[in-house]
Amino acid sequence: MGMLSTAAYVLTMDMFGPIADNAGGIVEMSQQPESVREITDILDAVGNTTKAITKGFAIGSAALASFLLFSAYMDEVAAFAQVSFEQVDIAILEVFVGGLLGSMLIFLFSAWACAAVGHTAQEVVNEVRRQFIERPGIMDYSEKPDYGRCVAIVASASLREMIKPGALAIFTPIVVGFVFKLLGRLTGHPLLGAKVVASMLMFATVSGILIALFLNTAGGAWDNAKKYIETGALGGKGSDFHKAAITGDTVGDPFKDTAGPSLHVLIKMLATITLVMAPIFL
Repeated sequence: MGMLSTAAYVLTMDMFGPIADNAGGIVEMSQQPESVREITDILDAVGNTTKAITKGFAIGSAALASFLLFSAYMDEVAAFAQVSFEQVDIAILEVFVGGLLGSMLIFLFSAWACAAVGHTAQEVVNEVRRQFIERPGIMDYSEKPDYGRCVAIVASASLREMIKPGALAIFTPIVVGFVFKLLGRLTGHPLLGAKVVASMLMFATVSGILIALFLNTAGGAWDNAKKYIETGALGGKGSDFHKAAITGDTVGDPFKDTAGPSLHVLIKMLATITLVMAPIFL
């Protein structure tokens, strides 16, 4: 109830960022004076901060949901197995290995999500270069670019590139649970599969929360660092500081807009899959 009572304010703060960002884009495309762009840049910097706050709220709600689903998983395993299942001992080697796999899953998923953005961005850059060569009038606004082609590249690539991280999130808990279930059957530990999956879910949730907070905050900080330099600080636009900040922002955008928010979904999905698949781990 506490989280729901502030939901309206959180949604409002979440909308502020994209609106300010789009306003800046409209100002640039409509060739407004530099003074207008300076104002929208300040608003955009504030928007990055509000987005970081709301993403922290989102990861908090995801953590709460995952904890509740984890409790439900423990209860479901106990109900199916007809034995008490109230704790998971990570001193057992196989259970500890499951925890390591859970933590590694978060890092691999984040890496693939960031790489997907890089690959797609490169495709867009190549398309833009092609259009500049074929339509030189774009630079002096005498010709219109083919926006649809760029949108199509981004839309198709976003679907294609997310297959691999999505499959990783769905199949990892199922495969781990099934493999350790067979191992438990051979070694005389019937609940081993369920315990390993529980450990994996716990470690993945804790790692996911921390990594998501890091990605969201670092991405926003890099973006704002670039905007701060563009106001004239540390040499302003064109300086080495500015070039370094642009590189940071290029890494920061997939951090705060792709990998970070995706982890909220990932930890909730892992908890849901383990809950639904609990019977096959026994």
